[in-house]
Amino acid sequence: DGMNVLFIIVDDLRPVLGCYGDKLVKSPNIDQLASQSMVFSNAYAQQAVCAPSRVSFLTGRRPDTTRLYDFYSYWRAHAGNYSTMPQYFKENGYVTLSVGKVFHPGVSSNYSDDYPYSWSIPPFHPSAEKHENDKTCRGKDGRLYANLVCPVNVTEMPEGTLPDIQSTEEAIRLLNIMKSSRQKFFLAVGYHKPHIPLRYPQEFLKLYPLENITLAPDPWVPKKLPSVAYNPWMDIRQRDDVEALNVSFPYGPLPDDFQRQIRQSYYAAVSYLDVQIGLLLNALDNVGLSNNTIVVFTADHGWSLGEHGEWAKYSNFDVATRVPLMFYVPGMTTSPGSQGARVFPYLDPFSHTGGSAPQGQSQKVVELVSLFPTLADLAGLQVPPACPGTSFGVELCTEGTSIVHHFNVTEGKVQEGREGCDNPARCSDEEPAALSQYPRPADTPQWNSDKPKLKDIRIMGYSLRTIDYRYTLWVQFDPSNFSADFQHVHAGELYMMESDPNQDYNIYNNTSHGWFFKKL
Repeated sequence: DGMNVLFIIVDDLRPVLGCYGDKLVKSPNIDQLASQSMVFSNAYAQQAVCAPSRVSFLTGRRPDTTRLYDFYSYWRAHAGNYSTMPQYFKENGYVTLSVGKVFHPGVSSNYSDDYPYSWSIPPFHPSAEKHENDKTCRGKDGRLYANLVCPVNVTEMPEGTLPDIQSTEEAIRLLNIMKSSRQKFFLAVGYHKPHIPLRYPQEFLKLYPLENITLAPDPWVPKKLPSVAYNPWMDIRQRDDVEALNVSFPYGPLPDDFQRQIRQSYYAAVSYLDVQIGLLLNALDNVGLSNNTIVVFTADHGWSLGEHGEWAKYSNFDVATRVPLMFYVPGMTTSPGSQGARVFPYLDPFSHTGGSAPQGQSQKVVELVSLFPTLADLAGLQVPPACPGTSFGVELCTEGTSIVHHFNVTEGKVQEGREGCDNPARCSDEEPAALSQYPRPADTPQWNSDKPKLKDIRIMGYSLRTIDYRYTLWVQFDPSNFSADFQHVHAGELYMMESDPNQDYNIYNNTSHGWFFKKL
């Protein structure tokens, strides 16, 4: 009898975590999970926006195959009847359960989170979710607003709670039921924070005195950034507190003090999230399932915190595409002999000091589209076959690959991102690369640049990330037949990671590297 799976998916979380080397954040519970896990420090989403990313990794297909670049179509009706990761586990005898935001709600998951295909019982959504965008943030004048920065007193909230607190409670309730049922389960838990609004219990602000908060290292729009690459963060501008600042569209910077407040609240929301994860993993211990449950922790994409003069996601920059990714696999990533001991004691971020290093760490570049085959592999199921070149008619296949072969790292060692190949059968002469993409309606930023509807897409930015560089081409795109024309390049970006880790100096136009572009 195989292992259970606890799949934790977080909304808009970039890797600001202690286990990823962030010195400011307090994330003891996620760090503790990392200390028993294989951690991937170069994992990338396939499109930096919620619905397309989630449908991509839940089906194991890229956005050009799901044909979802916005929020407005259901892949089974619009692209192909693709099996999902939870569906595959369900068809292999697992009870599959969804709590919180796993699929993006709405038409892109058929208004049902893809039930009954993907889930054994109807998915759970926290009732407090409907208040997320209400005016629940107290302003300096004592009145209530729909702000971006929104620390709250939870007891004053509608229903006296917050969505992620409810999701944790429901997930714990389900773990207790599954403990006695003796059936294998695949439990997906989707957390809302740190997605905007940055609404979290106000006590978490205490962890981050404003004087400790810096601006982004590069808070300006890079000189050589093509205008098509810039995302104008419309969703942020529409919040009451940001709207009141009256910044000019699209490049006007937010005031420095407000930038610090956003960064402070993002960190506070991450610590609030860390508490939820701590409670959830502690419950896994309490029901005695830590030694036969695989735990996966990741996010749907990242979020800019002022880098390049940008906020939110909606771009091809690493800050928008890079995600945390870790796998806890009992007996594989854990030290032997720890059976029966508590694996995940709850750690209080207000009192816990001292981080813990990841059990194993790989700098190999990997993609979220590889989650499906990797989880199947780890659970001992048959790995879905690789998709053929065009796979619209193929129900079960994956455009990712299992990354389990990157797990065999000796404890405490970091696996280099660029090393020779130990298994020639598995290696081609290509180095690992992650592909991401982002659509735009026009060459210059406008009101719908962040989230263009399919019919308005005119340009697709295809991005290739290796350990050494990021190369992006913004090419003509025709939404009526989903075709990209690489002969018609609107703009390009090339960043060399070693000398320019923050992607501030685009050298696409000043390179005479003919050989290099050929290789790409």
